[in-house]
Amino acid sequence: MRHSSPTLATEPERVSISIQEARDLVLSTIETLGPETVGLRDAVGRVLAEEIRADRQIPPADNSAMDGFALRAGDAAEPPTRLRVVEVIAAGARSDRKLGPGEAARILTGAPIPEGADAVVMQEATRVEGDEVHVLEPVTAGDHIRRAGSDVSPGLLVAEPGRVLRPADVGMVSSLGRTQLSVVARPRVAILATGDELVEPDRLEEDGRIVSSNSYGLQAAVIEAGAEPVLLGIARDEPDVIARSFERALHCDLVISTGGVSVGDRDWIKRVLADLGGDMRLWRVRMKPGAPVAFVTLAGRPVFGLPGNPVSTLVTFEQLVRPALLRMMGRREIFRPVERVRLADAYRKPAGRAHYVRVTLERAHGSHDRSRVARVCQDQSSGVLLSMVRADALVFVPEEVTEIEAGSEVPAILIGSSDLCAEPGH
Repeated sequence: MRHSSPTLATEPERVSISIQEARDLVLSTIETLGPETVGLRDAVGRVLAEEIRADRQIPPADNSAMDGFALRAGDAAEPPTRLRVVEVIAAGARSDRKLGPGEAARILTGAPIPEGADAVVMQEATRVEGDEVHVLEPVTAGDHIRRAGSDVSPGLLVAEPGRVLRPADVGMVSSLGRTQLSVVARPRVAILATGDELVEPDRLEEDGRIVSSNSYGLQAAVIEAGAEPVLLGIARDEPDVIARSFERALHCDLVISTGGVSVGDRDWIKRVLADLGGDMRLWRVRMKPGAPVAFVTLAGRPVFGLPGNPVSTLVTFEQLVRPALLRMMGRREIFRPVERVRLADAYRKPAGRAHYVRVTLERAHGSHDRSRVARVCQDQSSGVLLSMVRADALVFVPEEVTEIEAGSEVPAILIGSSDLCAEPGH
C-alpha cells in the first residue's frame, strides 16, 4: 500500500460544513439494521420489529378483583345478610359446583368466579361466624369482578413495529404466552484509538505517554446508547498498522476511530481510508470543539474518524455518532432533549464556528422562577476532560453569534438525560 503525507489544502473535502449539514448527511446515509430474535429478559429497551396481536383473551375467565366472598347479588341487596360458606376458591383453583341461593364461596384475588355467582363482596365488608358470613354492606351485580377479556381480546393489536419496549410491554407479551420477540438488531461498534503516545490504563508509566481514555469513554457512550462496543485497542501511527486495524473493524456494523484526523504529518486516517476504497462524505465541521471529523463509507459500513482530544471526541460522538447508532437500532427519537436556560455570565466567541459550551445547571433563585441557570465550566479547552465530567449540558451557540449577554435564554442539550426527541432542538 502506498502512502504520502496529506496535502489537505488542495483537497475539495477540506471545505467545512455546518453541524446541521453534517448531521443531515450522516443520517441520510444510515440504514436501520435487520431483525433478530431475543428472549423476554433481553427485550426491554429494544425496538420491536414485528406486529404483536393477541391470540387469546386476558383474563381468560371472570375472576375476583380482591379477597372476599363470591355470592349472588340478590341475596345481599338489603344487608345485613347471613350466607352459608360452602367452599374456598384459591387463586389458580377452579370451582366444580354451582353456587345456589343463600350460599357464598370464600374467594381470593385472581380466583375464577364460580358458576351461579354474579358479584364479590370484599372481605372488609363482612364478618365471619363459623361456617356463615355476615354481609354488612349492599352488593350489586358485577361488584369486584374482572370480566374475561376485559384487558385484552383476541385479535387486538397490542404493539406495532418501531415501538421501544418497556417493562409493561414485556409483561403483556409474556401474558400472551410468548417467550421470544423479533427486535431490531443492536449494532456492533468497532472502536479504534490511534497514536504512538497512547497506552492502556494498566500499562501507564512515567514516560510521557498517556492513557487511551477515548477508547473507554467511547465504549461507555456506545453502551449507553444501547449498542455493543468492540474495542480494537491502539494502533501505532503507521499507515499499514492503521489499515490492518480498519480491515479488522469491518466485521462490525459501524466503526469509530479517534485521533489522526487533522492536518499533521502523521495524521493518517483520511489517507488510509481513501486507500482502502472508502468514500469520503465529509471532513471538517464548523463546530468547536471537534472541527476535524471524517465520515466515510467503507465496504458498506459507516466509519467516523473523530478527533483525538477527549472533549472533542465525546462532543462529536454526541452530535453525530449517537444519533446514527439510534437510527441503526430503529429508534424514531434519536436526539437528546434541549432545555431553555439562562446563561449566568456573558459568553463571547469569534464568528465562524458553532460552539458547544460545557455548563453546569442549577435552579434559579426566587419562588416564581422555575427556569434553570447555566454556569460555564471555567476551562473550555478540548483537552480538559474534567469539564465534561462536571458538565450537565452543552449550551449551543450558533456559528454567526459572537456574544451572548448574561441572563440571556439559550438552548442547553441535556447530555445526561435518557429522554429522546425526534428533532435536535438546536
